[in-house]
Amino acid sequence: MPMPDHPHIALSDREEPVLLAWPTQGNAGGFIQFEKAADWRAFVESLGIDPRIPEIVRAKFARAQTLYLLGWADFSVIKAGELAALIALELALMDRYGGRLSKNKRSFAAFLKHMVEVDGLTDAQIPMVVRCGGTALGQLTGDTRPTLAERRNALAHGDPFDGLPTGGLLELARDLINFAYRHYIAEAAGLGLHPTTTGRAQ
Repeated sequence: MPMPDHPHIALSDREEPVLLAWPTQGNAGGFIQFEKAADWRAFVESLGIDPRIPEIVRAKFARAQTLYLLGWADFSVIKAGELAALIALELALMDRYGGRLSKNKRSFAAFLKHMVEVDGLTDAQIPMVVRCGGTALGQLTGDTRPTLAERRNALAHGDPFDGLPTGGLLELARDLINFAYRHYIAEAAGLGLHPTTTGRAQ
């Protein structure tokens, strides 16, 4: 399945800038502002997962990026992008951990807990947390509410266009997918398969 061709989506500069809640260097509760469409495009496209990850996951994550990109024209579309990002994350975790959990225990929430409790995920292995501070593990284990699983359910079964975007969600989903596939990526690198681009889904 081909990746969306983001350059064909034309974005025009806005009269008003986009102000987005998003973790910044040393500030997990930061905000970032975009004055130009080109800056927004570069930001969204910088958040792609590793190109060596299986195409089916990359395609679903690229759809999330496309929706975020369209958020420049309609800010509410970003919420649909959040749902797409969490769907891509759930698919990735099913692929990597599905064989380790019995069928009756497989759920998005269970996979997220598995990342921490079995696969050894720590905040130090989440680039966004390392860069910005804070912690993300509670959103996986249930110690922080809403969890990522609860956010996915609310978006899927409620109105995905309601509410403000969740700061950093696309970046966190990117980091978690890359972590889940870290051994797969290392094996691909060992076979001489290298990314063709940096930080952008292809």
